[in-house]
Amino acid sequence: MNKLKILMIFTLLWMICIGSVIAGETRESVLGPGDTLKIFVYGQPDLTTETRVSESGAITFPLLGEILVDGLTPSAAERKIVNLLKSRDILRNPQVNILTSSLQSQMVSVLGSVRNQGRYPIEGKRSLTDILAMAGGILPEGGDLVTLIRSGGNKFAKEVIDVLEMVRSGDLTRNLNVRSDDLIYVERAPRFYIYGEVQRPGTYRLERNMTVIQALSVGGGLTQRGTERGLRIQRRDAEGNLQIITVKSSDLVEPDDVVYIKESLF
Repeated sequence: MNKLKILMIFTLLWMICIGSVIAGETRESVLGPGDTLKIFVYGQPDLTTETRVSESGAITFPLLGEILVDGLTPSAAERKIVNLLKSRDILRNPQVNILTSSLQSQMVSVLGSVRNQGRYPIEGKRSLTDILAMAGGILPEGGDLVTLIRSGGNKFAKEVIDVLEMVRSGDLTRNLNVRSDDLIYVERAPRFYIYGEVQRPGTYRLERNMTVIQALSVGGGLTQRGTERGLRIQRRDAEGNLQIITVKSSDLVEPDDVVYIKESLF
């Protein structure tokens, strides 16, 4: 089940990543502070320049001085320069091309259980799964829940997306488009602990709706001295107090539970 789940997630990310590459040529990011631009004017090598968008959102261009480009796409910035060159009688029919050699203003951070944590550029519209694919996908020990934290002025909005459920249902309405300065955090998969008279005591991934008997199976089953009678779980309540609960084999295991298997007296 675990392998199937991981395969489903990686299949979705691969398909979306391929689709993004195909559509990438039609997408344009908006310009912002820190971006480095190479501007070419056909037939006018003296006007060809490399410039950086300042903190105020402007670039410096020969004969035109400062030009505000913050929030414009490269195509829109090209048209603005063309219109300025025409309106100031500098060139009659200028042809301007802008290449974005470095986009630093549109970045998103990815942390947690992904293959490559870091900051990634947003080139045009990018969805949550686009960015996860760019980060190498979710690690096997990663969980199904992805948290998206977004700044809105002095406030922060938090969205939790269940990636596995999104894949199973085929409903991509939760595959949100990311924005500059968003933070994506991939939770580690929940764990449970099992010890006592089991073949392989230790820490294991907690699957959804896992029962005590399933947890016992993950631990390799009982030893010759073990018994299913008197199964106990150590669990912390909402206040953090440790409780010892007697459970049945059909009861559900919760995150961070410690399952204890007693030794048979007979």
